[in-house]
Amino acid sequence: MSLSKREADAQLAEIDDVVRRVKQSRIYRLSGEIAMMWGGLQIAQFAVFAVAPNSHRWTWIAVDVLGVAFTLLMLRRAGVGGGGRIWRALAAFALFYGFGFVWSGAIGHFGPREMAVFWRTLFLFGYCLAGLWFGIGFLAIGLGLTALILAVYLFAGPLFWPLIALVSGFGYISCGLWMRRA
Repeated sequence: MSLSKREADAQLAEIDDVVRRVKQSRIYRLSGEIAMMWGGLQIAQFAVFAVAPNSHRWTWIAVDVLGVAFTLLMLRRAGVGGGGRIWRALAAFALFYGFGFVWSGAIGHFGPREMAVFWRTLFLFGYCLAGLWFGIGFLAIGLGLTALILAVYLFAGPLFWPLIALVSGFGYISCGLWMRRA
């Protein structure tokens, strides 16, 4: 049986489409697991704040170091570590944290509420950028969670801290569960 050029091109296009969808599915599944991990860490962080309110500085540092380490470990375990990708992921974290430190500490002089909102929305901006390459799901998560976080900032009043914990922690977990199914 021989195929015409048009039939062969159509079948190759179908194969390319399946390969593209499988790659996107793998990216979404791994990203979903990472998002759920970060959501769990944020909930744990706010639980520690509730019990020990003066632990803000060391808890924030510990959660971020754990989150970055777990993210790199999850990338490596998923086989994403080849070709220097782990180093690029570490460099991306360093750039985001460096940018954040410059703006939140040296230039911005934010209060605690503004600092909490800034850092969450900074990394959600990264999700929006990832959406340009990896699929609209990242963009939807970045914009959706940013809108919810800004709503908490503007309207929560004295319930800000528990609500920001719920929105950011459970928001990441919910989005991670959704991404794993996509």
